[in-house]
This record gives sequence, structure tokens and C-alpha cells, in this order.
Amino acid sequence: MATRNSAEDVSQQNQRIFSFDWYRTLPKQAAHAFWASFMGWALDAFDFQVFSLALTAIAATFALSKGQSGLIATVTLVVSAIGGVAAGVLADSIGRVRTLMVTIAVYAIFTFLSGLAPNYGLLLTFRAIQGLGFGGEWAAGAILVAEVANPVQRGRVLGMVQSAWAIGWGLAVVMYTLIFSLVGPALAWRILFMLGILPALLILYVRRSVQEPEVYTKTREAEEQETSEAVQSGQRGARENSLLQIFRRDLIGPTAAASLLSIGAQGGYYSIFTWLPTFLKDSRHLTIVNTGAYLAVVIIGSFLGYVVSGYINDWIGRRATFALYAIGSAVLIVLYTQIPVGANVLLLVLGAPLGFFASGIFSGFGSYLAELYPSRARGAGQGFTYNFGRAVGAFFPAIVGFLSVSIGLAGAVAFGALAYGLCLIALIFLPETRGKAFVALD
Repeated sequence: MATRNSAEDVSQQNQRIFSFDWYRTLPKQAAHAFWASFMGWALDAFDFQVFSLALTAIAATFALSKGQSGLIATVTLVVSAIGGVAAGVLADSIGRVRTLMVTIAVYAIFTFLSGLAPNYGLLLTFRAIQGLGFGGEWAAGAILVAEVANPVQRGRVLGMVQSAWAIGWGLAVVMYTLIFSLVGPALAWRILFMLGILPALLILYVRRSVQEPEVYTKTREAEEQETSEAVQSGQRGARENSLLQIFRRDLIGPTAAASLLSIGAQGGYYSIFTWLPTFLKDSRHLTIVNTGAYLAVVIIGSFLGYVVSGYINDWIGRRATFALYAIGSAVLIVLYTQIPVGANVLLLVLGAPLGFFASGIFSGFGSYLAELYPSRARGAGQGFTYNFGRAVGAFFPAIVGFLSVSIGLAGAVAFGALAYGLCLIALIFLPETRGKAFVALD
């Protein structure tokens, strides 16, 4: 439930900016929502990251070119954008919790089926459908937590949820290192995908323990009352679809600018992290075990980036935090990919800050996008802008794959740094929303 925000509240919370009051003060139902979203996002990350880790083995199994390999990632992300938009609209219609359960089921089942794919075509199909759930889970989970968090602490709560991505990523690296060390690559990647069925168990927890946010239920009750009154008076009773609402005059500005912000952050991120395992193995000639060790450094940096970014969002505001992380990400991608061959110690040194900035920028999206939209269209607004950015950003991995043929993988990955300039342009047109309280039918 949203609480009243005041200058005194902000001052007191900023004095304890790195405390864990945000969790200790969560009501029981809000805590359940937090853990459901946290675990859902961690397992979503596991299911997504196993593809990047297994990419070399998959390419060898089906004799794929780098362009074909990159296309799988691009198709998955493009379809995930459709899933995210659909989940946002669905969350406004049937509820945040039900939508969360549906999306978890989809990405778990089709990650498992990807491990059974007998050819490239079916693998592409299964990964595409997996993308529907992958994109939808974030949309439902982020809105759910944003609506139950204290507005003064919303940034750090969503930042902690976002940090679950690093947990899932780390789990994927551990399983990748273990399985690929024990089994041949042709079978190992299939086993890795089959483990993706495990998130389906989370649905049981969500169904038993998580309830809809109060602001959502009050909004729905008020809308149903308005519809009933309209029907009784002979007027049209159906409310306008929430997806259409975000393109009306009052919301089109934030929709366009937030979409551009998302394109920049996700285009840059997917450029580096889709190809990072391949870069370490092919360009830096690291073994499977060493690749896991170097990725571990990046993942630790990512976890810290997610958590710290959440606090910074509540401290200096949404816009300044996005700008800080965008600039840091661009600089680190260029530095990391241009390290001289053989200077692998520098890969370790720069790995943590690379993960810190390129991953941490995402901690602000859950709170910022929710704050840009009223309750009646929050799911659609958050789902569309984040996932439209994902759809456009999804083309960056394929571009990197095709560019690598002529300029090498390191130079092609560095191309992704340009995406962060879009973030800085978008921020010019977006308002500051730190501490905004949510009310029904705002």
C-alpha cells in the first residue's frame, strides 16, 4: 500500500540511505510479493543466460554461423518484447499476480523444450516462445513490487529485485561450469536447458502466498463501479484499453522518451553480455573453467551495481542515476573490449566495474516506469516502454554477430557503447519522479 510522502520522510530515509529499513518495514503481503518477484527474476535470468553460455556448443552442434547464432538471441528478445507488452496489458486486466504465474510457466516449459530441439529451426521456435514468458515476467513482477513498496524506498526495493538477475546468472555459470566439465558439449548444453523447468515450482508459492496490491484492487473496483453506472445510464460502459491510453496526448510524451531510454540501456547491455562468453573463449582463448571465473567477477560487479543503483536512485533521483550509469557503461564497454590480447589481468580488473554499470542501470526501470504512469495504465505503460526498448535493442546482438566478420568480435561488441547516448537524449525529455506516491485512478 502506498504511504504519504513528505519532505521529512525523504530527509529521514536519506540519512539511512544504505540501511535495510526498506525490508524490515515491508508488510507481510508486500514481503511475499518481493520474494515472488525476486525469485521469478532470478530464475528468469537463469533460463535466459544458459543460452549465452551454451552458444558455442549450440553453434557447433548445428554448424551455425555467428550471424545465425546471434539471430537466435535477437528473435528471443524481439518476441520477449511482445510478451512484455502483452503481460503489461494482461496485468491491468486480470491482475499482477495471475500474470506473473502465467509468464513463469511459459519461460520454464519452453526453456526445457529447447534442450530437446533436434534442429536449428525448432530451437529458434522454442527460444522465441520462451521469450514470451521471459519478457512478461519482468513486466508483471516489477509492477507488483512497485505498487506495494513505500514510495520513499521504492528505488532500493526494486533495485534489490533487479539484483536477482545476478543471482540467476551466477547460478547459470555454476551449472554451466559443472555440466560442461563432466559431459561433452553436444549433450551438456541440452542438460543445461532442461534444468530450466525448475522455475515452474515457483508458481505454487505465488499462488499460495501473494495477493494483489491494494492500489490495483481499488482501481479495478472504482472502474467497475464507473462502468456499471455508465451502463445503467445508457452510456458506453467499456473502459478504454490500457495500451491505447499510453498513446493519448497526456501520456505519449513519457511513452516515447521512456522507450528511447530503454532502447539505449538494453541495446548496450545485450551487445556485450550476449557475446561475452564467446568473446572470452574465442578472442581471449580462455578455457571453460577460466571463462566461468572471469564471468564470476562480472557477475559480482553486476550484483553490487543493481543493489547500489537502487539506493542511489532514492538518493539523487532517477534521472541523475540513469545518466551516471549510462556514461559509466559506455566507457567500460570500450575499455573492456579493447584490452590488448594477453593482458588478461586487466579483464579481471575491469570486469567488476563493467558489470556494475552495465547491469546496475536497470535497477531504476522498475520504479521509474511505474512512477511515470497512472494506475489505470501502469501495466501497459511499463510493459510497452521497457519491452519496445528490448525489441529494438534485440537487434544489437545480431548486428554484432554480422559486424564481427569484418572488424572482429572485440570491435563489434564495442559498437554497443553507442547505444548509451540514446539514454542521455531520452533523459532530457523525462521528469523526475523520485518519491511519487501511488493512488487509485490517479
